[in-house]
Amino acid sequence: MSKVVYPPESVYNLIPKEEVHAKKTQRYMSKYRPAVVLEKKLTKDAMRTMGPAKVEVPSPEKYLKKHSKEPKFPEKTQRSNEDRNTCTVKKPAVPARTDNPPMGIQTKRDFIKTATAVPMKPQPTWVDTSKGHKQLLENSGLVPKYIKKKHYGEVPVYLQQRNEEEQRAQEEYNNYVKEQREQGAMNHLSDEDRQAVLEGLKKNWDELHHEYQGLSLVTDNLSKKSQKQRLEVAMKQLENDIDLFERFKTIYIPNN
Repeated sequence: MSKVVYPPESVYNLIPKEEVHAKKTQRYMSKYRPAVVLEKKLTKDAMRTMGPAKVEVPSPEKYLKKHSKEPKFPEKTQRSNEDRNTCTVKKPAVPARTDNPPMGIQTKRDFIKTATAVPMKPQPTWVDTSKGHKQLLENSGLVPKYIKKKHYGEVPVYLQQRNEEEQRAQEEYNNYVKEQREQGAMNHLSDEDRQAVLEGLKKNWDELHHEYQGLSLVTDNLSKKSQKQRLEVAMKQLENDIDLFERFKTIYIPNN
């Protein structure tokens, strides 16, 4: 079936219709156009780019010759030896015997010191590129000038103050512990007891770790999640206690 849609047939379509032509609007024309055209004609120069219409043709006899455009130097002339040795600028005349020499001229320059002075040695330099770039050797870092300083190798003042403060704090803590021991409020834990406590903590951690490894991989209910969290918290606490007993050799326990 064809998909072409034809317009509906009508008798009025047989009546000839008048063609309507759209009228174009008048093109814009500047009112200054005649003045501009006139000004252009007045300022235009004749033969500005192409040259004059008629040019004088060169004569065939005046053709271009060889070396005709080279500069010409003046011809050499023979000069005598007197003219050759004569100087154009005259030197000052020799002072006469009756002329008095200039007096009263003094200078502050010490000629003896200048004559006996040791020549100044050049500053040592070093070349850091293949093209010859130079710089002073003192500022290059190759001269060991810092180890030759007066205070080289000494402990700085701020470190001395910090060490004194740490030592003072340690002494205050030792005094406090001594006072508490004298009052009987704290007991010193022996090495055997400390080692026994440390082994017991490690044994408890091994048991919890064995139980932790036996947990299910899938924690799909609250009971499994709570049990896993409980074991992790207990193992973390045991690890902190083991680290405390291993780092400190001297441990005090309160009596109460």
